[in-house]
Amino acid sequence: MKTIKYQLNDGIATVTFDEPDSPVNTMCLQWQEDLSALAARVLQDKDAIKGILLTSAKSTFFAGADLKGAMRLKVTDASAIFTEIERVKKNFRTLETLGKPVVSCLNGTALGGGWEVALIGHHRIAIDDRKIQFGLPEVTLGLLPGASGVTKMTRHLGLMGAQPYLVEGKTFSPKEAKGLGLVHDLVAPSDQAATEMRARALAWIAANPSAEHPWETKGYKVPGGLPSSPAVAQMLVVAPAMIKKQTRGLYPAPEAIMACMVEGLQVDVPTALRIESRHLARLMTGTNARAMINTFFFNLNAIKSAQSRPGKSPRFKPAKVGVLGAGMMGAGIAFTQASKGIATVLKDVSQEKAEAGKAYSAKLTQARVDKGRMSADDQQQLLARIQTTGEAADLAGCDLIIEAVFENRELKAKVTQEAEPLLAPGGFFASNTSTLPISGLATASRAPEKFIGIHFFSPVDKMKLVEIIRGKQTDDETVARAFDYVQAIGKMPIVVNDSRGFFTSRVFGTFVMEGIAMLGEGIPAPAIENAAMQCGMPVGPLAVMDEVALNLSLHVMEQTRADFEAEGKTYVPGPGEVLVADMVRKHQRPGRAAGAGFYEYPKEKGAKKFLWPQLKPLYEKADTRWDLADMKDRLLYRQAVESARCLSEGVLTSVHEANIGSIFGIGFPAWTGGVMQFIYGMGVDAFVQRADHLAQRFGAGFALTDEVKATIRRFEPVY
Repeated sequence: MKTIKYQLNDGIATVTFDEPDSPVNTMCLQWQEDLSALAARVLQDKDAIKGILLTSAKSTFFAGADLKGAMRLKVTDASAIFTEIERVKKNFRTLETLGKPVVSCLNGTALGGGWEVALIGHHRIAIDDRKIQFGLPEVTLGLLPGASGVTKMTRHLGLMGAQPYLVEGKTFSPKEAKGLGLVHDLVAPSDQAATEMRARALAWIAANPSAEHPWETKGYKVPGGLPSSPAVAQMLVVAPAMIKKQTRGLYPAPEAIMACMVEGLQVDVPTALRIESRHLARLMTGTNARAMINTFFFNLNAIKSAQSRPGKSPRFKPAKVGVLGAGMMGAGIAFTQASKGIATVLKDVSQEKAEAGKAYSAKLTQARVDKGRMSADDQQQLLARIQTTGEAADLAGCDLIIEAVFENRELKAKVTQEAEPLLAPGGFFASNTSTLPISGLATASRAPEKFIGIHFFSPVDKMKLVEIIRGKQTDDETVARAFDYVQAIGKMPIVVNDSRGFFTSRVFGTFVMEGIAMLGEGIPAPAIENAAMQCGMPVGPLAVMDEVALNLSLHVMEQTRADFEAEGKTYVPGPGEVLVADMVRKHQRPGRAAGAGFYEYPKEKGAKKFLWPQLKPLYEKADTRWDLADMKDRLLYRQAVESARCLSEGVLTSVHEANIGSIFGIGFPAWTGGVMQFIYGMGVDAFVQRADHLAQRFGAGFALTDEVKATIRRFEPVY
């Protein structure tokens, strides 16, 4: 065996998982072969075995499935996958039904398939370290725990008790596992923890020579009852509808998991395990799992491992950061920094305005204190890190200064020139602009090579993504420092090159304007909003336009027009932009902040917003023919086409940044795996054919040049 070590001494079979040339243990093909060999060896030594210890030679216990192998699967592989899953579980059953006590010694994290390996043990001992995580998060990758995880967790915890850990993929610490009865003993972290675990395991084996899983014993009752019990049956009537409401029918894994849970409790264990295998084989060969594994495992790890960080300069964490502008964005940046221990200077035009910005942090932290999630002392320490001021002199010594003022080029130039000289030696300056080209803003800087875009998303305290924009003169060290800063405040950085709207705002704008263009074509507003929701966008284009503010969008259009004219170009607004201008100028409906946009916002407490009734007589046309499938495709394809253009133009330089940026920055549906995986998931040829068809019917926004088509094919990932 190459990935498993086996030793039998004094009746104790010690099984050590140790995959060579890998930092973690995985269920790779070699491990699956070795597991069969292990099962055969254990059966051979059965009479000599008194107990079995499952251990790991890695710093973690077991990492789970071989996801690269999963990415290579094809739809036609389902039967073979089912057979292989069944073989793994047959070997699991050999170990746990041998009639000998099995103890899992959990020295580190065990997630997914790793936790399923841990569940082989009749008794589980873990190191009590809060950094260690256990659980079955397969649902977040479009899969289900099909190596006995659903069957065992449901029998351990019951239908209701297991649901958060299976349908939602919630993970838990060793201490939480002990409280749930999933871990039976905890060992304090120390250099001797492994020795202590082994000693306790041997003592338990001696005291329990005929151990078995609780559900193998006669008369075992599943916590909470079987699906046939009245209380559970009542819950099961609404459970599918609740799942469908959350997934909108776009994510098959939660429904498959619930089916396995319910069906599995109505049959014996071997049959329940087969049900699991069938559902998992179907999911593993589906497009959804492939898309989600690609993005939420491989792409996300590419971001976390800093693949986009240029150069090899030492890691950087600023000690002091200045924020110019204490509005919602600046206040959010200040809170995020202070919560990560960074001293922050929050400046506005007056002390009073700066204090109002700091009040946002006080509000957020007070809510945490009230819920017991933060101590009053920690709250005061966080707030003490935010220095408010109306004086530029207080910015002296900042390692980084970020301007978060209104989207006006002249104003941004003014605050840049005022604050930049106060930077500490080696410090750099950043703009939080969402649309204005960084290279243009950098002309106001005395050191354009140290000028960069750091684009946060609102609300900053909740949004995970930050877009770093490299200007034409920005050097590698500044990009690297910006990348390190973003990671230091707990956010996910993507790095893009300069362009009007960069990547996220540019692509987001296509979604919004395509939806508004549909309204101008005469399509009913409710149909547009519902089409967006049905294809997986978090909100409809009209609702999100209200949040952004129609008057701000109009301002950006006017700024763009002025820039075009300054460059000797002609700016031609699209149909969506014309309608936005009409809404603001003619109908005085600038957006949610003013209480009037595409929606009405009643002032009565608890009253919900509703679409402005005048949209129907103003824009809806009875003779307009529309198709829901076309509408959904228009909203998704328009964003994907624009992203492919960004990749072709060099605004984007990687597929992983396109996918992560689109999901976490602009809410592109997670079921697709992101804008580029949306293309690759359906196949490049099929995407190009559909985009060409949409271009013929709905305009040049969907048109793909030969160069863009070639770029899409060149960047297609290979596993």
